[in-house]
Formats: sequence, structure tokens, C-alpha cells
Amino acid sequence: MTTATSGTDPSPTEQFRTARDFLLRNADDYTTAYEGFAWPRPERFNWALDWFDAIADGNGKTALHIVEEDGRQGRFTFDGLRRRSNRVANWLRGQGVGAGDRVLLMLGNQVELWEIMLAAMKLRAVVIPATPLLGPADLRDRVDRGRARHVIVRPEDVEKFTEVPGDFTRTVVGASGAGATNGWLSYEDADGASETFEPDGVTFAQDPLLLYFTSGTTARPKLVEHTHVSYPVGHLATMFWIGLRPGDVHLNISSPGWAKHAWSNFFAPWNAEATVFLYNYTRFDAGRLMEVMERAGVTSFCAPPTVWRMLIQADLTQLATPPRAVVAAGEPLNPEVIEQVRRAWGVTIRDGFGQTETAVQVSNSPGQELKTGSMGRPSPGYKVELLDPVTGEPGVQEGEIGLDLSERPVGLMAGYHQDPERTAEAMAGGYYRTGDIGSRDADGYLTYVGRSDDVFKASDYKISPFELESALLEHEAVAEAAVVPAPDELRLAVPKAYVVLAEGYEPGPDTAKLLFEHSRDVLAPYKRVRRLEFAELPKTVSGKIRRIELRERTAQGSTAEYREEDFR
Repeated sequence: MTTATSGTDPSPTEQFRTARDFLLRNADDYTTAYEGFAWPRPERFNWALDWFDAIADGNGKTALHIVEEDGRQGRFTFDGLRRRSNRVANWLRGQGVGAGDRVLLMLGNQVELWEIMLAAMKLRAVVIPATPLLGPADLRDRVDRGRARHVIVRPEDVEKFTEVPGDFTRTVVGASGAGATNGWLSYEDADGASETFEPDGVTFAQDPLLLYFTSGTTARPKLVEHTHVSYPVGHLATMFWIGLRPGDVHLNISSPGWAKHAWSNFFAPWNAEATVFLYNYTRFDAGRLMEVMERAGVTSFCAPPTVWRMLIQADLTQLATPPRAVVAAGEPLNPEVIEQVRRAWGVTIRDGFGQTETAVQVSNSPGQELKTGSMGRPSPGYKVELLDPVTGEPGVQEGEIGLDLSERPVGLMAGYHQDPERTAEAMAGGYYRTGDIGSRDADGYLTYVGRSDDVFKASDYKISPFELESALLEHEAVAEAAVVPAPDELRLAVPKAYVVLAEGYEPGPDTAKLLFEHSRDVLAPYKRVRRLEFAELPKTVSGKIRRIELRERTAQGSTAEYREEDFR
């Protein structure tokens, strides 16, 4: 285990616990938490050894609870995962996994995912998380650019790697103990390894730990590098935002392979010594989900806006004991969804804003006064500025959201892996530039406007797609919406909405007329939707809307769209 450099300095574990406990004590006092929080900045730190093992040794409480769709379930204790991850680390070491080696990990929500994450961390290996939804072409890109030396996958994904060239070890998880077959190692062989683990070197705080491929909503996925502190320590801020407490049962709906899974299914709950709860399903069923949440005693719940929008289509009162804390992340959550959940559950969904590159930067944390439409105030440890889009200078009321690097937050990536030019561009002028536009009010609350490449002008007025989408979602006919600019001879561009209808509504001129009327009722004339098309929304594998694809489709024209002027 990593230790302090002298007998008088606090150990990395003590530094981490001091910062963690400060946030827990002030969980409902934003001002005190923000003004008094200081990031722990140990020179050496290994979260799996210095934190997880420290809280897990002899701890029989449930760390991980997984329920399957057919009712099967597994409960895994902190101490059990400590011992099991030691076995896995020793076995992986025997297969050649060492410090700095890249391990592509592509598993579902299964206990082995958590075992291997802990084990790789103990070995100082670098994990490349990957969603099982990826196909051979994506995997070739990840193995190549990530320079993977080891891959670990499910049996159903083995075939994909016949088209992925490279010199790397191949391990299959759950192959019925088949052993080494066709060059694949059997993960189950780790059962025979020792439960006693000894690290073979020191883990420095800035050593690489994770390489994340972003979801690529507008371009080729970027490769984000995180260290042994940027996510493990950085997600103290995420713990604070969610409002996690020791003993909580936390459900986060997120797919393995994406950063939010590490945020809220790994680091934040275990930073708080809470239980990670998972429900695996093949098709989303709101009623079934709420039944499972009730039985499991879920106390905190995080879901992306897509899931929240599906939940409000059901009878939310089916859940007799709603979670104490509910949050949303991934994309901004529309006010109408927040209000429906508040009426049914008596709790308010609290937005958070972050990126694969960071932990949560801005949030509505517990105890803060909430303002409709605002994503809250900067997280403890983050100094957020709005940068003028032209000059890059801070201090504007609306501009690009940036993080002040003179007080560099621990929860910020090391950079874009092997891409110094892109890293320098993102960190130019002493600020990390998010590429997102926000506005700030007199009380310091920030409101999301949109991605810098999504915001557009119509008749010289700036249009935020998010604001128009939120207005459309207020109508009961709309389940999802995305707004992009459509070419117009008079105004250069006008807002066009792509709409997914709620159950009970059919696409056609009658529904289009209803939505145009609603747009005129709730939006200023220069903002209202002028064109509309009923269509499924293209999304990344992580569930984010690909507006770039909609913009391209719109530029080509469509015979399926309706125009506002047709209904006058």
C-alpha cells in the first residue's frame, strides 16, 4: 500500500478521508462546502489500495448488488471484493499485465467488471473501458489508438475480435471454465490465485489510470486520459452533488464503457461507502424498474434525460418509497420533466454538468435553492468562468464555460492522449474550455445554453436548441425533441424540430398543427419552431442526440417536414 513520505505527514488515505468527511459534514451547506473545500493532492495515491482496501478490510456490508431481469441477484461485500480483486490482480500479473499496460475492458454490468477495475488499478495498469455495443471497426480503432496489450470480454463478443489485428492477450469472462481455447484465456482460472496481493511499485498520483473514448457526437471520438487522482479523487465532487451518504443504496442507469458509469457506479458511491445497485434489463420497463427499486430500497437515483422522459410516461406513484436524492446528467434536463417528478415523488431532480474530461463541474447540490432551468453553481474545487467567444476573456454574462487553471481542479483530465495540439487548444489562455455555452445570473447560478456548435442565429437572434426543446416537451404529445437550424431565404436560418411522439399520438398534419400552436403560445416570435418533422432521433451508443446528423439531414431537405406557414 502507498504510504506517506514521513512520519508526520498525513497518509494518502488520511488526506482523502479528511476531504471526503468535510463534504459529508457540509452536504446541505453549499456555501461552506464551496468556500472551505480543498482538494487532497497526494504525491502518491492508489485509490484501490489506499481507499477501497482501507474501507473494505473486514467490512461485511454490501458494496455491490446486482439484480437480473429474471429475478436472479448477487450481493457482494466490500471485503469480498477486496479479496477477489487481489486474486484477479495476481492472476492478471501472471498473464503479463503490468504497470502502464493498456487493458481494453468490455463487459456488461457484472461483478467481474468491478473486480477487474480494482485489480487493474492495483497493478497500475491503464484501463480502456468499452461498451459491448461496439463493433469490430470501433474496436480496431480503440485497440490501435489505445495501444491495447490485453483485452477482456464476454463470450458473445469474442467473435468481434477475429477482425481486430494486433499482438495482445485475450481473456474471456464466463466461458464455462473452458480454459484456453483458440488463444483465449479463461478468466475463471483466477479462482486459484492467492488472495494476498503485494504491489510491485509505487503509484504516483499523475500516473495514467483510464483512457476514455468520448461518444463522438460531432467528430471522431477523442481519447481522454485520466490519472490515479483525476477520477478517483475528482469524484468527491460527484459524491457531493448526488448527496451520497455512507450506507446509501445508489442506482445509476448508465452503460459500462462510458465515463458516467465510472462516475456513479464506481467512484462516487464507494467514495461515500455506499452500495452500488444495478438492475439489468433488455428492454426498459418503467413499472418493472420501480418495483425493483422499491424492493432494493434505493435511496439515491441517477438517470440520463432519456430515461427520465420515459419514466414520466408511466405512473410514477407506483413507487411507494421514492429515493431521497434524484439527479440527472448526460444532457440538460427539461423543466417539465422535473416538475412531473416533483409532483409524483415529492423530490426535485437536480441537474449536474460535467464531461468525460472532468468530474461534475456545476450542479444543483442538496441544500441549494433551486432555480428553474439552471444547472446550479460551481462544484466545490472548481472555479468556473464564462469566456467571451471572440476574445476568450472571462467575465461575460454568457459565454463558453471554462475552468480556471490557476487553481487547477484535481477532477480534470491530464489531457487528450497523444494529442498535444488538441490538449493545448483546450487549455489555451489559462482555462480549460468545455466547448459548451452557458449564462450566469446575479446570484452566480449557471444556465446551459448549448454546445458552441449547436447554438445558431435566426434573423440575427441567437437560438438555444435546448430552450426550444424544453418548450416542446411541455406538450403532452412530445416524448423527445431535437432542434436544429434549417436554411431559410429570408431569415438565413429558422428553428426546425425533430419530434418523437408520446404514446397515443400519431404523426400527421393534425399533430403538427397542435405543436405549432403550442410553439406560438409559449415562445417569443423570433424563437418559435417554424418547421417540424416526426422522426426517431439519431443517437450515439451512449444515448446522446447526434444533432450534427440532424443538421446534415436538414440541409439536404425533406419531403416529410411540415411548415408553420402551411397552417395559417
